[in-house]
Amino acid sequence: MIKVIISGYGKMGHMIEKELRDKGIELVDASENIQATPADVARECVCIDFTTPQAFRENYPFIAKHFKAAVIGTTGWNDIASQVFNAFEQAGTPMIYTSNFSLGVNALYAATKKVTALLKGEGYTPEIEEVHHIHKLDAPSGTAKSLAQIVEDGLGLAPEIRSIREGEVPGIHTLTLRSGCDQLTLRHEAFSREGFAKGAVAAALITEGLSGVHEFGDLL
Repeated sequence: MIKVIISGYGKMGHMIEKELRDKGIELVDASENIQATPADVARECVCIDFTTPQAFRENYPFIAKHFKAAVIGTTGWNDIASQVFNAFEQAGTPMIYTSNFSLGVNALYAATKKVTALLKGEGYTPEIEEVHHIHKLDAPSGTAKSLAQIVEDGLGLAPEIRSIREGEVPGIHTLTLRSGCDQLTLRHEAFSREGFAKGAVAAALITEGLSGVHEFGDLL
């Protein structure tokens, strides 16, 4: 059975801790300073990272160099993606990343690929609205950006993204495809962070025997 160290011990970190406990997986540490982890301890553990974009930018070289594997749920680093991927590949450290570990969101991604391929060239205009809690640091969300890329790849049009920050909303993503004849809406609403934690722990289990860098949806 794998061992885990959580990088970032906020609300998501606590939720992941509960999921690990429920599954009987050993949590070695939950840290706000992952670079303080002794190298010999890190080598035996999978790092599950849910921090901030800035913290991840500072920490990813250490995680890649020292940990057995990594599951990255932090978003907001697309501009340095090639550097991050290279660091993990050169270190030989397996990495699984995604903008959203929810299985429901990954089903939304899959449905969007099918729908946009079908509607390409039929006069549909895409729009995305994403709603999150007021504490979320990035806007648009990483999930909205991933969804937008899928839409652009399939439909040939880049959707406008509207970001709303209110209350304690875990996450709502709505894709609308509108034509002169009709409108199609695909919507995912998270009721809590539990779905994200379940997906992240599932990803950590997949790292056993894995090599390379992978987007979570490609492994499902």
